Amino acid sequence: MKLTYLFHSGFAVEGKTFTLIMDYFRDTDQGFVRTHLPRFAGRVYVLVSHWHPDHFNPEILEWKRLRPDIQYLFSKDLLDRRKAGPADADYLEKGDRWSDGVVSVRAFGSTDVGVSFLVEAEGKRLFHAGDLNNWHWNEESTAEEVQAAERDFLAEVALLAQSSGRLDLAMFPVDARLGKDYMLGAEQFVDRVPVAVFSPMHFTSSYNAAEAFRPYAEHAGCRFIGWKAKGESIDF
Repeated sequence: MKLTYLFHSGFAVEGKTFTLIMDYFRDTDQGFVRTHLPRFAGRVYVLVSHWHPDHFNPEILEWKRLRPDIQYLFSKDLLDRRKAGPADADYLEKGDRWSDGVVSVRAFGSTDVGVSFLVEAEGKRLFHAGDLNNWHWNEESTAEEVQAAERDFLAEVALLAQSSGRLDLAMFPVDARLGKDYMLGAEQFVDRVPVAVFSPMHFTSSYNAAEAFRPYAEHAGCRFIGWKAKGESIDF
């Protein structure tokens, strides 16, 4: 399979029988999605974890003009907030499952809005965290708020670990805007969930901040993907 970094939390995963586009926010400067959409292999599945504008761009609903076979799988909060209509997508909440025999998707929770996605396809397990993370700002939050954020996060990670087994690929936030403990959630994640390949996300253009997680990820047994630019691809 091939993984392409689009921007922020946006990725494309290409297999032999499918293509996933997840949390598309902005295309690459070279127009990777715009160029490849008509000829992506297999069926195209577009997953959106929640309505935040850095995870959902409404232009994706226009893609069905180029790919009538496209399948949209959205978190239900997009429907609730009227970002999309009932006929635009299949909607998932935490605990929901969706499958068409090619791709299977299970929605897990988030510690912000929406869901995270566990995808199984061609014998591999892929996890996109959406906004699931240990979101806290020690410099700004109270001790009680920090403890609550961590408790909620670790509960979701425990549920994933019990359900998934080893992940072939995990796309997970490493966002320096959180302050001095910005890697804590990622550390706790790889400590609890076996991950073969770890891709940071949600770092906008802070490539060096994301790269700083490499030693911890590799110590945990992960192959770490250090993105340097939008549009880069790796095979896994």
